[in-house]
Amino acid sequence: MNGVVKAVLMEPVPPDEASFGSDEGPVELTVALAGESGCIAGARHLTGGFLARVEHEQGVPVSPRALDLAQLVVSELVTNALRHAPGPALLHLSLAGAAVEIAVWDSDPALPVPRGTDPTRVGQHGLEIVMAVAQDFDVVREPVGKRVVARLGLLDGL
Repeated sequence: MNGVVKAVLMEPVPPDEASFGSDEGPVELTVALAGESGCIAGARHLTGGFLARVEHEQGVPVSPRALDLAQLVVSELVTNALRHAPGPALLHLSLAGAAVEIAVWDSDPALPVPRGTDPTRVGQHGLEIVMAVAQDFDVVREPVGKRVVARLGLLDGL
């Protein structure tokens, strides 16, 4: 996957060797994104693979709509992180009951601000889209930068 440096915690490993629960701990995947060509598409692809593994290996159902929305949220959050912050970003996916938690860290300490409604504005609607489809949304200041977190139900209507 071009532009995607794979890592779980601090040691680089392929995503197929990432921790997916059972005796190994929480179901999660963390990847560093360098911002190269194909990086955002790679993050979407990894999200699809993560949710397929959650469904197959953990027995947690994932609706097609939830899969699409999770990939959309990842695309929007990663795009924002790579566009507005210097350096790489981190994408962290984790299973939280019947939901997926999507967290994107970047090095810019400035918190994102939703823009007012403007039907004539072209683009720059990513944050509003994420907030509209997520069950929960939060921005957390970190010692360096910030972490933007969205939680999505894996079943329709949850």
